[in-house]
Amino acid sequence: MWISAVLACGSLLVWFAPGVAWDWQPALAASQPWRWWSAALVHWSEMHLAANLAGVAVVGALGRVALVPTEVSLAWLASWPLLHLALLLQPELAHYGGLSGLLHAGVAASATYIVRYGPQHQRPIGWAILLGMVVKIVWEAPWGEPLRHVAGWDIATAPLAHASGALAGVTCTLLALAMSQRRPRRAGATPSSHQEH
Repeated sequence: MWISAVLACGSLLVWFAPGVAWDWQPALAASQPWRWWSAALVHWSEMHLAANLAGVAVVGALGRVALVPTEVSLAWLASWPLLHLALLLQPELAHYGGLSGLLHAGVAASATYIVRYGPQHQRPIGWAILLGMVVKIVWEAPWGEPLRHVAGWDIATAPLAHASGALAGVTCTLLALAMSQRRPRRAGATPSSHQEH
């Protein structure tokens, strides 16, 4: 999906800027609205950046293999600022940055599309991806502490961002696909016939 390239390039550009000018800060969410988007591009360490760039490549490949249509790419794009909305529920999370929430949204968007419109043999894969995400999110306990320290990582993770990203990805994708079904289509056209390359 073309958004993968945008996220990778944006993350590399923001890497050279001070993170506190771009990261998510709930106290500044209303007065500095660019943070609803720019926070995803902020990374706190080289390991954080490298892991998320690898994640961008994987999500892009998943979208390519699943032949997701433009509607799904736009749904992923729409989930970008929405995933930060849930972070307002944890004002003690004073700073947040990174692509992980948005990557969860992208995986959820692609998997939702596969489940709904993918070839019959791919649908179990879509369900497995969604189930795996649910298990991971429950294990991370997003209702608990705002930050989680994982062995081997040089940064803490924000489980609520993962959960809200996945939820935003599924919700925006279902809405986008429902809206695309209401629009007139050429005879014989299906959502999968409008592929994003």
